[in-house]
Amino acid sequence: MKIKDVTTILERLAPLSYQESYDNSGLIIGDRNDDLKSILITLDCTEEVLDEAIKNKCNLIVAHHPILFKSIKKLNGDNYVQRVIIKAIKNNISIYAIHTNLDNVMDGVNSTIANRLELINCKILQPKYDILKQLIVYCPESYSKKLKESLFSLGAGAIGDYEQCSFSSKGIGTFFPKKDSKPFIGEVGKVHEGPEDCIEMIFPKNIEGAIIECINKNHPYEEVAYQIFNLDIKYKNVGSGLIGELKESIEEKDFLSFLKEKMNTSIIRHTNLRNKKIKKVAVCGGAGSFLLSTAISKNADIFISSDFKYHEFFDADNKLVIADIGHFESEQYTKDLIYDFLRKKITKFAVRLSQVNTNPINYI
Repeated sequence: MKIKDVTTILERLAPLSYQESYDNSGLIIGDRNDDLKSILITLDCTEEVLDEAIKNKCNLIVAHHPILFKSIKKLNGDNYVQRVIIKAIKNNISIYAIHTNLDNVMDGVNSTIANRLELINCKILQPKYDILKQLIVYCPESYSKKLKESLFSLGAGAIGDYEQCSFSSKGIGTFFPKKDSKPFIGEVGKVHEGPEDCIEMIFPKNIEGAIIECINKNHPYEEVAYQIFNLDIKYKNVGSGLIGELKESIEEKDFLSFLKEKMNTSIIRHTNLRNKKIKKVAVCGGAGSFLLSTAISKNADIFISSDFKYHEFFDADNKLVIADIGHFESEQYTKDLIYDFLRKKITKFAVRLSQVNTNPINYI
């Protein structure tokens, strides 16, 4: 098994095209064609984590946070990022990051929080707009069903809770095969007319390459006529944060105690309580203050996230409770999510959970 086989599996869970523009997910260090020995899963890739990988003969580290966010101009070991890079290269250890792309999928970082809080009826809090594309392809009637089925098998035609969605219209296709062509139907040097279906369906942009390959493989024509358009519509399965509900309403103080227990934290920074029960809960792993107005607009009773600045707490404006549980605390179970996913997909190679606590913040 190669490094690239693992990264392919991870990118089926969280495609790289789903990451934010500022992010740096993917294979950061290493050769994707190297043979895989074993994998170490961590939240952050620190020097201590790298030593742990060396000790356990792991040549692939899968981290949530990228070791490289900004460009570097020197590699002389002046800071921990440079030291990690140098040591990883010297020991032939690859480092892969699965960051905001894992934040933005339905079964990603935020679902881990929602599941621990036993939320139901969960939906993406702020769906993305730049994910979906539309395919239009023209096909002989007799091959239309086969082509649609092959496209559906890749995930095309999925809209919300519905699959295999498409639209077909019938018409007459024409073409003139030139002397060097090898037409599937018709004759060289003669205009051909025949019944064709115009097939339309949507698909997420991360499978565009597979869609084009599928068309060329399953369409009978030597030259396939198709069009692909970007769609500026919401894709409710991909985006930032989650919002769900508790099975039963609960008093605010009781919920904060429940939150402490479930998210294994002793400190929660929060806004004034509103003396209203908690029912609808919005969550965002990591820094989520950018979603506050969305959580308010969705009538959440509480918004659980981290890294709120002093003045941002005022923005709650008594419309909900902000509960800042800490960046590490909100994402600490992400490595378990990655571990469980890979253990199901990879059975012949060791997948290890890092035992290093990478939280850089201490409390007295």
